[in-house]
Amino acid sequence: MSVANSRIVKHVKKSKLRNAAYYSMQDTFDMLYEQSKNGSNFKNLMNIISSTENIKLAYRNIKKNTGSKTTGVDGRTIEHLSKLTEEQFVSYVRNKLRDYKPKAVRRVEIPKPNGKLRPLGIPAIWDRIVQQCILQILEPIAEAKFSSRSHGFRPNRSVENAIAQSYKLMQNSKMSYVIDIDVKGFFDNVSHAKLLKQMWTMGVRDKNLLAIISKMLKAKIKLPNGQIIENEKGTPQGGILSPLLSNIVLHELDRWIESQWETIPVCKDRIVIREDRGNSTDKGNQYKVLRKTNLKECYIVRYADDFKIFCSNPNHAKKLFIAVQKWLKDRLGLEISEDKSKIVNLKKDYSEFLGLKMKLIPKGKKWVVKSHMCDEAIKRTKSNLKEIINGIRYASGSNDQARKIALYNSTVIGLHQYFRIATMIAEDMGNIAYEVNACMKDHRMKRRIKKTGGITSDFIRKEYGKSKQLRFISRDPLLPIGYIKHKSPMMKRNTVNAYTKQGREEIHKNLTTVDINILRFLMEHPIPQRSIEYNDNRIALYCAQRGKCHVTGQELNPMMIHCHHKVPRLQGGTDQYKNLCLVDKEIHILIHAKDEDTISKYKKLVTNIQNLNKLNTLRKKIGLEQVTI
Repeated sequence: MSVANSRIVKHVKKSKLRNAAYYSMQDTFDMLYEQSKNGSNFKNLMNIISSTENIKLAYRNIKKNTGSKTTGVDGRTIEHLSKLTEEQFVSYVRNKLRDYKPKAVRRVEIPKPNGKLRPLGIPAIWDRIVQQCILQILEPIAEAKFSSRSHGFRPNRSVENAIAQSYKLMQNSKMSYVIDIDVKGFFDNVSHAKLLKQMWTMGVRDKNLLAIISKMLKAKIKLPNGQIIENEKGTPQGGILSPLLSNIVLHELDRWIESQWETIPVCKDRIVIREDRGNSTDKGNQYKVLRKTNLKECYIVRYADDFKIFCSNPNHAKKLFIAVQKWLKDRLGLEISEDKSKIVNLKKDYSEFLGLKMKLIPKGKKWVVKSHMCDEAIKRTKSNLKEIINGIRYASGSNDQARKIALYNSTVIGLHQYFRIATMIAEDMGNIAYEVNACMKDHRMKRRIKKTGGITSDFIRKEYGKSKQLRFISRDPLLPIGYIKHKSPMMKRNTVNAYTKQGREEIHKNLTTVDINILRFLMEHPIPQRSIEYNDNRIALYCAQRGKCHVTGQELNPMMIHCHHKVPRLQGGTDQYKNLCLVDKEIHILIHAKDEDTISKYKKLVTNIQNLNKLNTLRKKIGLEQVTI
């Protein structure tokens, strides 16, 4: 497999896609996407939203989200919901949808990189479940409409794709002027009425659903001081549905900018379909014709509310800057920050985008992209790493030291993975490393740092094992911040799509080892009176174990599947994933067997030492003697 293809596989192997397949919702999502692509209107979405499969899928997607453990105004988290039976859970969500009355949104403030505070709105856990149910159905409808130049909070799209598109416009399309737009408090100023009209225009015409979303948007806000205030506009950052709704708001801007140049119709003989690019349209000939006119060549690249508009000359940029400012005010009721919004000549100055700063520099007869980490990101990184190193220096013991080294390493890996698409990243990281390494040269740290040690992580061995800068503390690796190579950012391939069979091809290859019919049988026949968490994990385990017994590795018969608690419930064991495994019914009897005759009868199912070790590990957990063969 090529490097490019391996990156694409990483994009499509998303747990959300696997979950949709587990709960038989993928065909429904595909249908909604296809119908939306063909211009259909949707007047009866509530039936799908309130379906058992969609509600159970919402639980699974929420459970995997780390935010599910954050409390709303009612003090509840996903843990409180997980104890309910499937019937209770589904019934409660349906009742909520039938007469929706959202609780207040808990306002918290978190620090922004610039030192200011960002307000986040955390809905109550039941409201988050309702939002997830709606999101799952709205997303394929909206995805069919969204522009290929929008990248934020969308499946299979990333910061890397947005930067790759920016590089291409600057270097290949010769767009040397960029309009930097900063919208004042975008999330706090979205018009609710305008948003609902945009959803109606997009084809979402289920009035019951729009009424629920309207109530959701108008949910009261509980401030940190306990005061409760009304909410007449804005979508709270932190809400599950908010990123999709914000993309719907700015979708109109994407299409308006595209209509100024990219989507202007020309003669059909000028349009070329490229099969080698996923049947995409090659607009080279179209643009040649358009460039002979007086039209303004421009392109937008957007990541949520952060966007750039690229132009080919300063006059176009000046006129478009005024037009965009007026359009945002008149159409969306949004104002721009005049201090932060400007036109940049990329051949002279840098333009900042998503933590990077970019410009064009001459190379021979061409102009090529030069990009760095932005100054604020470098400053913040130095400060953060020095603080972590100081924590290692004064660690209270070996366990505390190991935790802080792990924090340092994960921070370095995160920085490298994000910023390696900057062309001058080696220089930037070298600059950071100079100061960070100096912090390690005092007597407390220097005597502990060694050049040799052990690497247990395959990832660290692969990415950093050859570095001569790698150091160790108590045999734990301390990753070198300066050891990095530039990676060219990749454009998103048109064939990668969460809502088409072709786009999910790699995912389904991964599921070929699992009998989909058995998977569906398990979903349609949950264990009665057991928690929603238990039955959800039962399905996940079947896929994780590839339909095989945890002990013997033999194919599981659906009528003989038992879900074993490693720590029994009577001894405080939970229904959490890590405490469960799927085994054959007779193996389950053997795990719990105390009688010698029963053990003798069933231990013949264990045919080798590996199986025996697995069996005895499970028996040890429940306090039983080891079995011998």
